[in-house]
Amino acid sequence: MILRNISWQSYQSLIRDFEAEPALRLTYDRGTLEIRLPLDPHETFKKLLGRLIEAATEELDLEIRSLGSRTCDREDLSRGLEPDQCYYIQNEAQVRGIAQIDLTQSPPSDLAVEVDITSSSLNRFSIYAALNVPEVWRYDGQSLTIYTLQVGEYQVCSHSTALPILTAESIMRFLALYRSSGENSLVKQFRQWIRSQ
Repeated sequence: MILRNISWQSYQSLIRDFEAEPALRLTYDRGTLEIRLPLDPHETFKKLLGRLIEAATEELDLEIRSLGSRTCDREDLSRGLEPDQCYYIQNEAQVRGIAQIDLTQSPPSDLAVEVDITSSSLNRFSIYAALNVPEVWRYDGQSLTIYTLQVGEYQVCSHSTALPILTAESIMRFLALYRSSGENSLVKQFRQWIRSQ
């Protein structure tokens, strides 16, 4: 659902009103509000990609702050969205212990995950760029693309900058196992692969 001419205050009010409905996703871009309700395939791959990121950081002995679908917004930019997953990795120490992160005071998350099996009507990448998120993974149900922010625009990158051991190709190899393996089995295989690297 797309709503136009929505004030920042109305957007913030809806965020509070929908706290009890965590499945709803709100995207706000300078007065335009999109409300989406993700379906099972979206949620499955969102969780699976999150588990792979978390397993990789554990195996690589990296601290993270996982914030799931936290609202990332800035009133001064008049933009906000809820990633499917987001993580502080390189900047984890800067946000450790902060109960509610203010993106005007702290850096943005280092990595955001977008599962776009059904496309958004708004340009979420322009919002991520405005928020200065350095890396976004986009999975469309068929392939994974890793984007890194370079001079204000996202460019396709073969590997993750947050987790350089991971390439889009290596992640896809494990996502492709989803139809033939259980999730725990898949994550165990992924962990073994990380250790072998």
